[in-house]
Amino acid sequence: MAASSLFQSSSISLRSNPKPTPRNPRINSPYFPINASTSPDPSGPSPPTSAHPPPQPVLKHRRHADENIRDEARRQSSAHNHHGFSAKYVPFNADPNSTESYSLDEIVYRSRSGGLLDVQHDTDALKKYDGQYWRSLFDSRVGKTTWPYGSGVWSKKEWVLPEIDSDDIVSAFEGNSNLFWAERFGKQFLGMSDLWVKHCGISHTGSFKDLGMTVLVSQVNRLRKMNRPVVGVGCASTGDTSAALSAYCAAAGIPSIVFLPANRISIAQLVQPIANGAFVLSLDTDFDGCMQLIREVTSELPIYLANSLNSLRLEGQKTAAIEILQQFDWEVPDWVIVPGGNLGNIYAFYKGFKMCEELGLVDRVPRLVCAQAANANPLYLHYKSGWAEFKPMKANNTFASAIQIGDPVSIDRAVFALKNSNGIVEEATEEELMDATAQADSTGMFICPHTGVALTALIKLRNRGIIGPTDRAVVVSTAHGLKFTQSKIDYHSKEIADMACRLANPPVQVKADFGSVMDVLKKYLLSKDSKY
Repeated sequence: MAASSLFQSSSISLRSNPKPTPRNPRINSPYFPINASTSPDPSGPSPPTSAHPPPQPVLKHRRHADENIRDEARRQSSAHNHHGFSAKYVPFNADPNSTESYSLDEIVYRSRSGGLLDVQHDTDALKKYDGQYWRSLFDSRVGKTTWPYGSGVWSKKEWVLPEIDSDDIVSAFEGNSNLFWAERFGKQFLGMSDLWVKHCGISHTGSFKDLGMTVLVSQVNRLRKMNRPVVGVGCASTGDTSAALSAYCAAAGIPSIVFLPANRISIAQLVQPIANGAFVLSLDTDFDGCMQLIREVTSELPIYLANSLNSLRLEGQKTAAIEILQQFDWEVPDWVIVPGGNLGNIYAFYKGFKMCEELGLVDRVPRLVCAQAANANPLYLHYKSGWAEFKPMKANNTFASAIQIGDPVSIDRAVFALKNSNGIVEEATEEELMDATAQADSTGMFICPHTGVALTALIKLRNRGIIGPTDRAVVVSTAHGLKFTQSKIDYHSKEIADMACRLANPPVQVKADFGSVMDVLKKYLLSKDSKY
């Protein structure tokens, strides 16, 4: 039976494509109020004192009736001194003797040698405050409407863009996403009691890309106010990047330009930049071809490049790692598993964890796993070769379309992160990732195919005994499942060629009479309970 008739018969339209106790008793309420007696002023650090606890919070009154939260932040900013925090671009993984650096206010994407850039923070200035201070500061900002700290990204402003004026920030209070205890999935399929899924797709535009885009668009907003030559912002995208870029640019009134590979992203992903008013170019090529074109265009026109080649985005994405630590009350998980395509995200997670270790918030970095679709697995092949010479590939079609990338920009960043976290790379076939997605959905989740890739990696590592039954593991879910309903419909309709779809759960067609319905229900209940 065709998928359309199958689902239409059940009024589902296809018109558009004893319980284990967690280690920490606070985890089920991961964001908790901290003791006011040790809480720092959430607007930022005050001058440190070596022999005294963090300063008392300033009692706040309701803001003036004629001002909004941005006005309030602007008025209060003059009451706080500049704390001397700064950041700059430096060549990624450069020789310690290198003197090459650039201001974040410069429009630059590559080092003089053509290599990647990285945002380097003044850690000496940050280390003037101990780990307990930073933990308390970050925790004190969670759940507030104080501009811009209600954002999961900007609640770590000093570690992200320390010099930007809060009035220039473009934010939808992104981040602060759910850390889901995957109790049934872990127990039923893996024999694990401490498995968690970080639902980064529960965000403004439905993906983790919001975390980086708020930083990049905020910096562009600052540059335009400084009269720098930036007419608009452009990106190549497999879907989610374009959604985030177009939304944040629309909020700031900045033109956005999107290069998309024709017929290779879901309708739900395509409609987002269109609805947000982006100028969308549908190109007869794949993501790698779009990426090459946007790099050429941005070198000739005053369009700011928004892809992860631009290291600003990684500063926002790294806050998801810090957020995970917050949600575990600053306990470090054993494993963090991240889907990998263009590979900026795996480095961003490493960077977030590493900053927390270096600044004394935690004592170690978790082991990282990068999960790739077997149809687009250049990092996996690189890893299996013992990190021999990297070879780009022509990515084949995958349901995990956002990671269908054969020549990832951030390959060097990913290798660095994995080597320095004793990391692992694993892959998932199309059938494996779709089955894992269906398994997760059957336990109450509704995940994207990319999360299915990460879950497949977890399953394989668990089956090999590399991940233990009592290990605390976090799977990063990068996008909302509602963006990928067509793939779920095709799976449950058993309409995917060469795939068994063994967990398909199609609706049952029944005549509209009592006897027929009772017969079907009795058969179903008997299959669930032999005592019925």
